[in-house]
Amino acid sequence: MEELKESARIVAKDCLAIKEGEQVLIVVDEPKRKIANAIFEASKELGAEVILMEMIPRDNHGQEPPKLVAKAMKFADVVIMPTSKSLSHTQARIEANQAGARAATMPDITEEMMKRALNADYKVIKERGNKITEKLSTGKEVRVTAPNGTDIRMLIEGREGHPDTGIYHQTGEFGNLPAGESYIAPLEGKSQGKFIVDGSMAEAKVHTEEIELLVEDGYVTEIKGKAAARNLRKIIEPYGKDAKNIAELGIGTNDQAELTGNILEDEKVLGTVHIAIGDNSAMGGNISVDSHLDGIIENPTVEIDGDLIMKDGKLLID
Repeated sequence: MEELKESARIVAKDCLAIKEGEQVLIVVDEPKRKIANAIFEASKELGAEVILMEMIPRDNHGQEPPKLVAKAMKFADVVIMPTSKSLSHTQARIEANQAGARAATMPDITEEMMKRALNADYKVIKERGNKITEKLSTGKEVRVTAPNGTDIRMLIEGREGHPDTGIYHQTGEFGNLPAGESYIAPLEGKSQGKFIVDGSMAEAKVHTEEIELLVEDGYVTEIKGKAAARNLRKIIEPYGKDAKNIAELGIGTNDQAELTGNILEDEKVLGTVHIAIGDNSAMGGNISVDSHLDGIIENPTVEIDGDLIMKDGKLLID
C-alpha cells in the first residue's frame, strides 16, 4: 500500500505539479477505485481542492464520458483519469485541455504498473522523446519493417509529432501516465502495406498470437489471424470504416516499461512501435470516431525519409 501511495505522489507532485488551491478532478470508474483514491489523497496532501467523480465504465477505448463528466472537466485546473477504458481520444479530454486544464489519462492502469513504470527517469524520457519527435515533425515518409513480416509506409509530411514525456506542468498539456512515447498522425488515405501485431492489441493478450492487418490507401482492408483477430473485427465493426483508419504511429521511449498485455504500458516499451487504427482527431488528424486501438510491434526497424532511427528494436538516436 505504501508503494501505491508513493506512486500516487509522483503522479500528483512530479508529473502534474499540483499546487495548493488548484481545482483537481479525478475521473474514475469502478475497476480503478483503489488507484483513484490513492491519487485523491496525494492531491489533498498538496492542498488541492480535489473532487472524485465516478462514472460507469465505457464500452470501448475512445468512447466519450457522460456529458456531466465532460462539463466538469472543462472547469478543472488538473484532470486525472484512471479508468478502465481510455479517455485520451475523446472530445471531452480535448476540450478540457483547450480550456486550460493539465490532463493525464491512465487507461487500465494497474497497481503493479504504477509501482514499476512510474518510477522511470522522466527527464531522460523527455530528452529521448523530444529527439524522436523532432525527426517525426520534419519527416515526410516513415517506413516500418519487422522480422514478423511487417512492412508499411506512412506519409507524415505537414503533421506535427508529439512527445509523451510524463511531465505536464504547463497550461493545456496532456499525456498518458505511465508515459513514454513519441507519436504522430499519418496523413489519411496515404498509408500502404501491412503490419503484424505480435505484442498486444485491444483485448488480445501479449504473445498469444499474431494479428495481421493489410492496409490500402490509409485503411485496414483485411484482418487476418485466429481468435484475437476475430475479436478485433468484432470490436471495431460497430464503428464503420473510420475505425479502420491508420490513425497513429508511436515509438516507445520508457526503458522501465515491460510488455504485459496492457496497452497503456506496452505502447511505452523502449524498442517497440505501435500503430493505431481509428480516431486521430485528438492528435492533429481529421478522423473522429469513438474508437482508437493500438497494436504493438516488437523488434521493428524504422526509417524516416530513408534515415534509420531504429534497427531491430534498438533506438539509434537515444
